[in-house]
Amino acid sequence: MQPFREADAARVRYLSDEEARRLVNGCSPDFRRLVVAALLTGARYGELCAALVEDFDTTSGTLRVRLSKAGKPRHIVLTSEGQSHFSALTVGRLGSDRLLLRGNGRPWTKSEQCRPLSAACKGAQIKPPVSFHDLRHTYASRAVMNGMALPVIAAQLGHTSTRMVERHYAHLAPSFVALAVRQTFGELGIVEPTNVMPLVR
Repeated sequence: MQPFREADAARVRYLSDEEARRLVNGCSPDFRRLVVAALLTGARYGELCAALVEDFDTTSGTLRVRLSKAGKPRHIVLTSEGQSHFSALTVGRLGSDRLLLRGNGRPWTKSEQCRPLSAACKGAQIKPPVSFHDLRHTYASRAVMNGMALPVIAAQLGHTSTRMVERHYAHLAPSFVALAVRQTFGELGIVEPTNVMPLVR
């Protein structure tokens, strides 16, 4: 039996910057903090739910993920925007407190993100609606399209190699490949210089 053509092709749903802003604005205050954290870190829902106040390091500007899906801890480097967000979340709180809490003071638990995300997508007119994991895709896609090196993105996401990043996101930045080839291959000096210009079609 023949496999479907391009059955292994990665399909990634991600938000544009404008959609991301609309989604954030459509969230309730407690859920907004969680969504913003996801968009600025690329962390998984479970990783953010488990994070403690002490996992944000103000000195290095990083967020520690104690145990990722790969089974190893990692430190996510934050932008200045990310550092501002987590600074506001942690000020005056105990290090042992959960970093992100619901409006009633309880931690977020399994699947509690589904309903508020659906409501936010509806209110923000995000069509088709996104899943929480698509916020992780949004982070990675934006990083690729802005020229971040694939090994750095892999480290931020907690992947042990660039294979998953290449599979899902490399097509978003063909210029990344072109730039890498032209910067590293060099010149052999085997082509005579010419003044002939190609015709523009």
